[in-house]
Amino acid sequence: MIPDRFADPAPRRLCTDCGLSRMKNANDCGKACQFIAPNYPETEKAVHGRAAGLGDEGFFGVSTVMYKAALKPAREGAQWTGLTTRLAEGLLETGAVEAVICMVPDPDDRWRPRPALITRAADMAQARGMRMGYAPLLAMLEPAQEAGYKRLAVIGIPCQVHALRKIEADMGFDRLYVIGTPCSDNTTTENFHEFLGLLTDAPDTVTYLEFRADYHVEMRFNDGRKKEIPFLRLPLSDLRRDFFPLTCKTCVDYTNRLSDITVGYMAGEGEQWLIVRNERGQEMLDGLGSEVSLSTPGSKGKRAAAVKGFAQNVRLAAGGLPLRRMPNWLRGIVGWLQPRTGPRGLEFARTRVEMKAIETVLHLRREEPSKMKNMVPGHVWDLTAPYDILPEPGERQSPD
Repeated sequence: MIPDRFADPAPRRLCTDCGLSRMKNANDCGKACQFIAPNYPETEKAVHGRAAGLGDEGFFGVSTVMYKAALKPAREGAQWTGLTTRLAEGLLETGAVEAVICMVPDPDDRWRPRPALITRAADMAQARGMRMGYAPLLAMLEPAQEAGYKRLAVIGIPCQVHALRKIEADMGFDRLYVIGTPCSDNTTTENFHEFLGLLTDAPDTVTYLEFRADYHVEMRFNDGRKKEIPFLRLPLSDLRRDFFPLTCKTCVDYTNRLSDITVGYMAGEGEQWLIVRNERGQEMLDGLGSEVSLSTPGSKGKRAAAVKGFAQNVRLAAGGLPLRRMPNWLRGIVGWLQPRTGPRGLEFARTRVEMKAIETVLHLRREEPSKMKNMVPGHVWDLTAPYDILPEPGERQSPD
């Protein structure tokens, strides 16, 4: 497990405590941090052999193929079907890697993530499920080095993976597999407990929470009960202004563009969504063979109206004004319509990616305008342009 010297994250305004600042090469934060000066085309070329192209790659990053996917049968305790942890488990079973760096639950709080270095395939089961909060994942790279491991897998979120890609050449590993999950709109574990308390009067009994692509949040309880809440009925307007830290309101990589394979939900339409990005990603998927059910993602609905409405709400929130609340009598009607007429499949995924791009520009422009020029990459501006959110003078670097 993670050493005690890494237990307390150092609070910084634009830092998700990926773990690099806790390593011997902490000075590399300047070149590795996603929140300083990311260069995605350059890094994509180094990782995947080419930069992202047009079409859906502009939304989701380099991809060789995308699938709707499900592990058959689903694993007990998994957030969806257990595909993410099964990919890593398969690498350990075949000897492709000697260890996996990932998150497991804190022994005192099931929702708090703690980095772990796992060397036995059977132990990957403890990594199943969702955690909420920050934890210095990359700090486990040094224990892996000290143990003499040369072949490694890492399961991480985008800001962790970005930093990993910037330092991997200096780490001396012979083989590195990166399994990415999309950003989860993270917050602190303490804030997440507060959110659970707004959803139920028995927050300590919640064992599972998931934002689904059918516009519902699903909750499960330790007595077997389930509860589904339409997005429109979530108490988001009741959250404190600083509930989501600035880092997670200014994420420039929602889909983990630098992973070898991304496992998410947004285009899955009830299943998982796989983006295979390079040969290592395909190798991991091939290793599971018939265990994984694969099909082509669908795409339905139109996103423009939803994204425009979101942009208006973000403008209000960024300006400190109260968000518009929908009348209660209308929420039920719209909640019924959304899963039937709203964006679904790949169109839902495009919707969320455009929303994150808009959120990034508007919040960063208000709170850290001096960082706009270096921190907002070109693909984010491409996503906001259809909504007339364009770079102002001094906000975008001139192309080489």
